[in-house]
Amino acid sequence: MSRPPRRKDNHKISRELFVLTYGALVAQLCKDYEKDEDVNTWLDKMGYSIGIRLIDDFLAHSAVKKCHSYSETADMIAQVAFKMYLGVTPSVSCSSAAGNEFSLILDKNPLVDFVEELPAERASLCYCNLLCGVIRGALEMVHLTAEVTFLQDRLKGDAVTEIGIRFLRKAEDRKYRRNK
Repeated sequence: MSRPPRRKDNHKISRELFVLTYGALVAQLCKDYEKDEDVNTWLDKMGYSIGIRLIDDFLAHSAVKKCHSYSETADMIAQVAFKMYLGVTPSVSCSSAAGNEFSLILDKNPLVDFVEELPAERASLCYCNLLCGVIRGALEMVHLTAEVTFLQDRLKGDAVTEIGIRFLRKAEDRKYRRNK
């Protein structure tokens, strides 16, 4: 009797397919738009749309508890979400005294597995900007407004890939009273 394929194998195959498809998407956007800023904007918009839908899957399959601080949220993104969807675990560092700014540092970025380097004419392209949109969209769906940007990128010659997350404000929990 044959065994059904293990989930881990399916995850690896789907991640590789996603990475290849993502590369083709970025290449097509580069053909469609002359300015890197336009490509970056589209990648962020697409990522945002993915993020607002992906959060439901994340909450359903991860069995995580409610985070009570920004640092817990940043750790959850790094240790659970990135591991679950990309198979990597970035390190987290807090970069502000207020405790609302964090960096996710990726030693290995799976989205660039098949990318050697960016062309010289695309120096301001943020190839993985989709990730920023995904994080921002998912956070907004759990009522956390954040600014998410790439601070360092290996494709641009930096030592690591670093994503900065700055929490702007936490949505107030409003309790509505029923008028009698």
